[in-house]
Amino acid sequence: MHNSLWDTKTITYHGCAAQLFFFAFFMSVEFSLLTIMCYDRYVAICKPLHYGTLLGSRACAHMAAAAWATGFLYSLLHTANTFSLPLCQGNALGQFFCEIPHILKLSCSHSGYLREIGLIGVGTCFCFGCFIFIVFSYVQIFRAVLKIPSEQGRHKAFSTCLPHLAVVSLFSSTALFANLKSPSISSPSLDLALSLLYSVVPPALNPFIYSLRNQDLKDTLRKMMTESFSGAIKCLFSGA
Repeated sequence: MHNSLWDTKTITYHGCAAQLFFFAFFMSVEFSLLTIMCYDRYVAICKPLHYGTLLGSRACAHMAAAAWATGFLYSLLHTANTFSLPLCQGNALGQFFCEIPHILKLSCSHSGYLREIGLIGVGTCFCFGCFIFIVFSYVQIFRAVLKIPSEQGRHKAFSTCLPHLAVVSLFSSTALFANLKSPSISSPSLDLALSLLYSVVPPALNPFIYSLRNQDLKDTLRKMMTESFSGAIKCLFSGA
């Protein structure tokens, strides 16, 4: 934000390290918390009588602490390893923030590069495990919801899950496509656009998606869409 406002394109070495640390930290913590939220919905819908036992205040505190501690350790290892590598190809990044792959391109240390690839592999396996858990949980959730006899009950259950499912889908799809795309379609402009997509779009849309459960917001959006549609119809017929 500072660089955008002051039209500068430089960052200090320690500032770059701090930026990479916090980026990796918040990304990993967000995915862990999304997994915990999925477990919360699974227990609430599939095992409602055990909710107080499985998800008491102590259990929630332990899971949140584990998510923050794991994210801190993971980002610390990434930052320490990445910035221990010697940079022998200049210090200009082809990115709008300090991203690990672009820093590795400037390094000439083969062993450090392999260590970083190993850390990325561990993180990928962890995220894949969380993703499988989320998919499995939602399969069980949808099975349980479809068995609810009343339409009002099904609607309430779906309205509880859909905002979370939308955030998980947006976060996972953008991050996976940005990091697992084929090298044959890679280009500096595409890398820039994809990084912007998964680092800016999900956090910007999160408050809006979760707020859709608020009845006042839904009524306001419905009113705005109705008025816009009516105005468009009037303009169409008046033009004709």
